Amino acid sequence: MRIESERIQDSSDGPWRSLHSEDGFTPALLEEKEKSKTHSEEAIFESIKNWQIYHFHDTGRLSPPKRTQDVFDTSYLRFDGSNIASYLLFLRNHPNFASSYRDIVSAVRLVAPFFEDFILKPFSDDKVRLLWKQKGTDSPMKPQALSDGTLRFICLATVLLQPKHPDTILIDEPELGLHPYAITILAELMKARSKDTQLIIATQSAELISQFEPEDVIICDRKEGQSTFSRLQTEPLSTWLSSYSLGDLWKKQVLSGGPVHE
Repeated sequence: MRIESERIQDSSDGPWRSLHSEDGFTPALLEEKEKSKTHSEEAIFESIKNWQIYHFHDTGRLSPPKRTQDVFDTSYLRFDGSNIASYLLFLRNHPNFASSYRDIVSAVRLVAPFFEDFILKPFSDDKVRLLWKQKGTDSPMKPQALSDGTLRFICLATVLLQPKHPDTILIDEPELGLHPYAITILAELMKARSKDTQLIIATQSAELISQFEPEDVIICDRKEGQSTFSRLQTEPLSTWLSSYSLGDLWKKQVLSGGPVHE
């Protein structure tokens, strides 16, 4: 199931790279771009360059967010959080972006009340690590001391509160490891971000879709061996929604998007 929000802002100036190479398009996209003849097709390819896919599935001992990072890797937040510490340090120290850093810290505190702040101090070799401080102690805590859900939420909050953002943000299964309350906070961050950029969220969380309106949700079904997409509408579901949430209806299989027997 996909949650999609309308895009209002048309452009952003971040060098987003997840869908293309350092020199521009991937070879496959470049080949298709060369074939395109119309202005509209050219505009589509230019728009795709400014998409960014994020996924933070890997939270293992040596996962990207837990590693030591290059303090100068701050142009944009990488798709796997591999520069999360350096990017947060950049936001904290930049006079125009310090408020975004404070918003991220505040969001993390909502879902992890024990969290006080990040400890972002570059080492002598221009490296930095995602150290943090717990309330009531001044001992630096390593990222390994964070739960998987808390670490993912830090990355997700940074994605959604970053001051310079892609035209389109795509996030795969953001609900992984999150407490239901954290999912509620995450949904509020998504709604706020959707006011100035397009969000496309792939999810299997009934709790997450319950935070949105039917028109925000696109269901992916398998029909005759193919994926089909359909947007929900409030009116056909109005009787059900007087007693149940969208998530309830999905679990009761009133909505499609479940297992298909062929």
